[in-house]
Amino acid sequence: MSLRFCRATIVSLYRVFVLMFLVGVAAIFCFSRESRALAQNPSDQPGEEVIANLAAGRVVVAVVKDAILIATVENPFETQTHPPTPVPLSGARAGVILGAVDWFSPSSKVQIARLDRDLPHVHGHVKPQGPRLQAGQEGSEATDIEFVGEGLADRLNEVVKNLHSKMELPAGEPLAELVIADFIPGYGPEVWHVNYSIEQFPQRGDFWETRVPRPRFLQDWPPEKDQPHTLLEFDYPPGLTTPTVLEMLRQKDPRLEKLYNSDPVMASVASMLLKGISNKIATADATQFLRAALGAISPPNARETVASIGFQSGFAWILQPPNEPKPALQQKERPADAPTLLKPSGN
Repeated sequence: MSLRFCRATIVSLYRVFVLMFLVGVAAIFCFSRESRALAQNPSDQPGEEVIANLAAGRVVVAVVKDAILIATVENPFETQTHPPTPVPLSGARAGVILGAVDWFSPSSKVQIARLDRDLPHVHGHVKPQGPRLQAGQEGSEATDIEFVGEGLADRLNEVVKNLHSKMELPAGEPLAELVIADFIPGYGPEVWHVNYSIEQFPQRGDFWETRVPRPRFLQDWPPEKDQPHTLLEFDYPPGLTTPTVLEMLRQKDPRLEKLYNSDPVMASVASMLLKGISNKIATADATQFLRAALGAISPPNARETVASIGFQSGFAWILQPPNEPKPALQQKERPADAPTLLKPSGN
């Protein structure tokens, strides 16, 4: 089985991944605004289209006095774009996937993978052991965070293993990203960022082996002793020119300035965020501020979610994600000997 891979780049952050699995030896890579095609051994045999829809937008994490708040807002540049959505993994942990999250075949009406729905199954069989990875480093002994991150890498490898054409993604652009936030008794709140790239190795002729290597783990919270305690923000696609909420506060964006000038509580929250003392903000005040701030700066009709991980109460929805329309797709059955999500990749 060979592949046609097509990547369409739309103005600024308008990006979609479209993958074409072909029966035969055709391999075509399409890119740029005009989607230029480079044909390799073209074949007239029919193929099966496989589309990967993106979870695209902004994820804002605030570690406050008694909770971790996770707010997301969609960047709805395509009708099939998914909002980044917190996924509860346990009573005190949640993850948000950005990037290629929904893989399906419209021609055969089969859903190949829905990564956000897979994520709880990865975590469900892992016992929390506390963090062992050091900030910015990769430890030699797997932790529960690593099991989640590498389990998602295993699932991505199941999807991309049949991609055999040469692909040229922009340097540094990941296929997917995972934000994990949790609270561990005796340790405290933590936030991790896991990055997934693609590697390709030439085999013979124009045939390439495609794999997702071991993901890169970065710990964003707790900050170093000399670093501020304030908002964390993650965007997909990467490289956006849109300033973060914190940068907007520093620049006195008129939309946010109007918000905090109208309410002394909002002014207090904004001030503590700028001072780097978010861990002193009351959860209710921070929640009110985030909802109002994201509502003020978000695109029209963008879907939003807000969840909290209370240090005593655990995961709870504040603003649940909207119900998705149910597509007429069948879930693809996995072979009995397929790689399990419950094993680390070992790469």
